[in-house]
Amino acid sequence: MAPAWKSRGKKMKRKTKTPSSSTLVSSPSTVEPQAAAAETPSIDVLTEFVLEDILRRLSLADLLRAALASHRWRRLASRCLPRDPPLLGYFFHPAEVHVPFPERDPKIVETPAVFAPLDASSPRLSLDFAPDASRFFVYDSHQGLLLLEPSESVPKVILPRFLVLDPATRRRTVLSPPPRDTVPDDRRWRSSRYYVGSALLSRTHPSKLCFEAVCFAIDGGHPRAWVASVDDGKCRWRALPRNEQVLVDFDPYWFEGRAVHAAGKIYWHICQSSRLLVLDPSTLRFSYLPVPGELFAHNRNPKYRIGETPDGRLCLVTDAEQQLQLWVRGRRDKGWILERKIVDLLVLCDKLRGLPVDPMLRTLCVWPSDMDAGRTGKVFIKTWGFGRFSFHMDTGKMELLSTKRGKEYGHPMFAYFLAWPPAFLAPEN
Repeated sequence: MAPAWKSRGKKMKRKTKTPSSSTLVSSPSTVEPQAAAAETPSIDVLTEFVLEDILRRLSLADLLRAALASHRWRRLASRCLPRDPPLLGYFFHPAEVHVPFPERDPKIVETPAVFAPLDASSPRLSLDFAPDASRFFVYDSHQGLLLLEPSESVPKVILPRFLVLDPATRRRTVLSPPPRDTVPDDRRWRSSRYYVGSALLSRTHPSKLCFEAVCFAIDGGHPRAWVASVDDGKCRWRALPRNEQVLVDFDPYWFEGRAVHAAGKIYWHICQSSRLLVLDPSTLRFSYLPVPGELFAHNRNPKYRIGETPDGRLCLVTDAEQQLQLWVRGRRDKGWILERKIVDLLVLCDKLRGLPVDPMLRTLCVWPSDMDAGRTGKVFIKTWGFGRFSFHMDTGKMELLSTKRGKEYGHPMFAYFLAWPPAFLAPEN
């Protein structure tokens, strides 16, 4: 029999246990450095200089989305905004394709205004938030607003009401006609008054309906303006004295009611005239601007349209001398300068199909209808029954402007710019 002390030793060996694998796991303190090294660095480590460089590479839509991320990003995005407001597209009233020359067009059927986006990234704007807009015509587009006048015929001695829309924020307001008591001796001029047109002057807030608009009429042979000051939908009219330095010695019927914004001023074309009517928004004074005299040297009735070059200069495009020509206004008002002869009209006609064979009839069917107010360097070309086109003055590219339903882009085409800068990025007072 084994000694007692030996048996006790064996029993002790049997009770000895090997440490489990769970006890061999490292303590949490040894894991923390490895986990910290695996974490992704925060974007907060980027300097403002680096962030601004990134934001400047974004498209405008992505830049505005990034500005909503935080107060810091909003501040940085405001520094990266482009100086000029972005062009989103064009509003116009679609029109039926004209009957080819020499047939007369039937009665024009007017259609509600629609929006054509500039490209795929532009928003799809609509006027469906204002059902009554179908009873109005667009007369002006400026600083994110549209100014419309009633489509129904109104006697020219009566000033109409106006509809002003903001398609981006889907806001609207209706401006009643100016009260008669805004002109102290209104009864004296009422019988001879001839209403001409209207325009938007300025906008004081990019997202609110706070703006100024102007309409004018001919009172006793001189232009008189009425200015509407609108503050968040509340309108107040004031009438200005007649501008007696400007004499309208022709039938006011020849005025075009639609205004053109160019180089900081507002212009109205006068049919078959060698001058334009100009309104200075800063002084609200009217004047005449003569067109180049050379336009009438070889053509008794040349077609010309006022506009603005992409770099902001006042310009004029014409079909004088059977050529598409670009004239620009000299610095410090030193007259008109022929900048270049763009293309012969016959060469332009060769780009179109179906025109008459006779050279004189071919050029008679094609003329410039407008400078692109979007400052894209394009001219809109109108034809007598062969469609409407855009012509790029630098590249010579001609594009057909037609809608999906077979209609053509109506005249005029109103370039629509976003109110700038956006309200949430505008500097606070």
